Amino acid sequence: MIGKNVMEEKELAEAWKIITNQVIRDFPSLSELVIVGIRSRGNILASRMVKGIKKETGIEIPLGILDITLYRDDFTSVGPDPIVRETEIDFDITGKNVILVDDVLFTGRTIRAAMDALIDFGRPSSIRLAVLIDRGERELPIQPDYVSKKMTVNAGEIVEVKLKEIDGKEGVIAIKQKLDKEEIAKP
Repeated sequence: MIGKNVMEEKELAEAWKIITNQVIRDFPSLSELVIVGIRSRGNILASRMVKGIKKETGIEIPLGILDITLYRDDFTSVGPDPIVRETEIDFDITGKNVILVDDVLFTGRTIRAAMDALIDFGRPSSIRLAVLIDRGERELPIQPDYVSKKMTVNAGEIVEVKLKEIDGKEGVIAIKQKLDKEEIAKP
């Protein structure tokens, strides 16, 4: 599958630095701020945000990792043995301002599931959403508060975020999905 480059490594790093600095400006005291990343690429971006905040301010912000598998509205269609990974939120989010981090915002269903999961850990003062890519076409009324790039992709394309920690390289590409035989046969 050949994809078109949407964001190169340097552009991705700069875009995420800009978002991190926006968060710092929006929460000048930082004392009531926590960052929670959605597995698996959102938690890497969240970790980068926490490191960026510490580099800029010297303040260590609590970092959590959220697995939303059991909160998905399509859980039963994911497959017979969905992989559930550990959620790591070892701090109270009650009364805190939560920055929820994900790589790509599309339908909004992942974010809805994440908010449901977060509420099991307490009642935050606010939840704001930071994403690297907003590809539009929402099914739910969910919008990002911080976004690096808004884009529209063609029907049948997916947006892939590549991060060194998982993929060994950095960047964002739009890829034409392979259609399975059932999709090809549809009129």
